[in-house]
Amino acid sequence: MRSNHLTIGFVRRGFSSGGGAESYLKRLAAGVVEKGHQLRLYTSADWPPDEWSFGPITRLDGRSATAFADEIEKLAPRANCDVLMSLERIRRCDVYRAGDGVHRAWLQRRAEIGGPFQRLSRVLNRKHSTTLALEKSLFADGGASRVIANSRMVKEEVARFYGFPLEKIDVVYNGVPLGALRRDEKNRARSRESLGLGIEDVAVLFAGSGWERKGLRFAIEAIEKSGKPMRLLVAGRGNERKFKSARVRFLGVVEDMSALYGAADIFLLPTIYDPFSNACLEALAAGLPVVTTRANGFSEIMETGAHGTILDDPRNTDAICEALLFWSDAARREQARDGIRELADRFDISANVARTLEILLQSAASAAST
Repeated sequence: MRSNHLTIGFVRRGFSSGGGAESYLKRLAAGVVEKGHQLRLYTSADWPPDEWSFGPITRLDGRSATAFADEIEKLAPRANCDVLMSLERIRRCDVYRAGDGVHRAWLQRRAEIGGPFQRLSRVLNRKHSTTLALEKSLFADGGASRVIANSRMVKEEVARFYGFPLEKIDVVYNGVPLGALRRDEKNRARSRESLGLGIEDVAVLFAGSGWERKGLRFAIEAIEKSGKPMRLLVAGRGNERKFKSARVRFLGVVEDMSALYGAADIFLLPTIYDPFSNACLEALAAGLPVVTTRANGFSEIMETGAHGTILDDPRNTDAICEALLFWSDAARREQARDGIRELADRFDISANVARTLEILLQSAASAAST
């Protein structure tokens, strides 16, 4: 290790243009490079070159999670890095960021919601068994020297399901570029018009891929129950045919999310399981009240009535509807906006970068001394 300047290897298989992990990694990388450190990215062939300007890219076989993990093992990237941080389930690394949560916890939640069929699919689906095997390598078999959890919920799950030592798990909440997400009232009117929203329409925004897990069907049911002129805007990829409703407009992957947050009135994510939704934090930074569930690690930082509403059960569409009606009052939203933004101010990406770098420096020093 050269003084306090590191060569850091980041690992992330695959690329999604609307992916929260990819957005987070690029923000983290920009902050780390600004501090004078060198980076390498270990990824699969589908990561576009123009989406990474922070150092060399090593492309590996990414056809499956197992193949990718095998390639990382063969390559032994620690030989070229002071510290290896993975955002992907692989067999071993210095620091593993559990941004995708704990797969065993997600499967348990899904089985509780979906019943016997979902439990059977867990047994029959090879993808689940592969993910669980790699997760076990990191947590139960000691493959990860240290773990970064993005919520207390995830920290507790890593320890409870795998017996990983609590003292080796650091909670580092997500961060976003706050300045880029502030609402511009001039642009708001233009964005609402382009979306076909009337003056009386309450625009409820749902963002993210993996619609089953994020509870889109519960969101649609609640909107349809509301009896108000509510419109649900859905940003992200998914099977639209499974979620048809006259109240919903599917927008696909949206490049300018800041404009969409600015056009919306409420952010809704009745998720079955989410380690810490980055979209909820972005919505908060834009001044929107957030309606989400206790199964979202993001709920740890907010307070019902002040910053939105925390739901106990995503299946309770009456409770979702009640929360939406509560926040459909424009005067109430305006009164809450300063407090919402004050909370968001604590989660600028710079705070996340500083704490993550501190952990990487400690891990590099520990690795160098052994």
